[in-house]
Amino acid sequence: MGKAECISYDDQKLPYIDLGSARIRMEKEQAPEWALKKAQDELRELPEIKDKAIKELRELLQNEKYLNLPLDDEYMMMFLRPCHYYPESALKRLKNFYHMKLKYGVACENIIPNQLRNVFEANILNLLPQRDQHGRRLLVLEAGKKWKPSQVPLPDLFRGIQLTVLGSMVEPYSQICGAVVIIDMEGLPLSHITQFTPSFAAMLLDYVQECICMRLKAVHIVNNSYIFNMLFAIFKPFIREKLRKRIFFHGKDYKALISHIEASALPPKYGGTATWELPPGKLLGEFFECYSKDYELADSYGYTEGYKMKK
Repeated sequence: MGKAECISYDDQKLPYIDLGSARIRMEKEQAPEWALKKAQDELRELPEIKDKAIKELRELLQNEKYLNLPLDDEYMMMFLRPCHYYPESALKRLKNFYHMKLKYGVACENIIPNQLRNVFEANILNLLPQRDQHGRRLLVLEAGKKWKPSQVPLPDLFRGIQLTVLGSMVEPYSQICGAVVIIDMEGLPLSHITQFTPSFAAMLLDYVQECICMRLKAVHIVNNSYIFNMLFAIFKPFIREKLRKRIFFHGKDYKALISHIEASALPPKYGGTATWELPPGKLLGEFFECYSKDYELADSYGYTEGYKMKK
């Protein structure tokens, strides 16, 4: 089967990429029953807790006069679910999330698809069409020799990751089950190491550990080399234990990867048995551009003029 070449639309006129045996699409509908049960068991998503938490978070946000945000239930739940319906924790995470623009500037601004075409056209960021056996979204980042910093500067790559995460944040299914990232470091050149400055590493860790409003369940690093292992060793002391326990190194041992992620959800490239073939990156970028208005609106949220962040 050849690769998908254009965007298709379903009966509700929602875009998707048809891969034959699977589709890439935004899953904005309610999560399946088993996932809702999981939300009850793991996230305290019971009617009385949920309603009280939404009300309390909304009241807390109304006291944040410099924070411009929607206050509907869906938006509240996007931040409450990853924080197990504790309003104060959700507020802290939400404020950290919107502080990113103020703290890091260009690397966290303009998270809009048409501003990041270079990232998708480089074929280094992939959203897999199938979830794993736990209902988790799967994102693949190819940051080894395939990544050309001259075409995709590191801030753009980071913005591309944020854009993909934002897409998953609005999915009830993903809010409950979370996401898994596979980072492919195949052929990482020594020259790339200079891109990973201490300031960038600090920003990335801040994003993952303090700001991301998604249950990051695992990071699997494949084709890692001695060079990458040295780089990781430098920054490891700054990674909290909770995240450290969720980082797995596999080298070229895809059997180990499949012990974590079922083979049917992975392409043959990573030892999987999926029959679909990933679309060209340009097409994935066009898919996200179908939601440009949503991304532009999301990019307009945050702290208004006059706000001063406490140091």
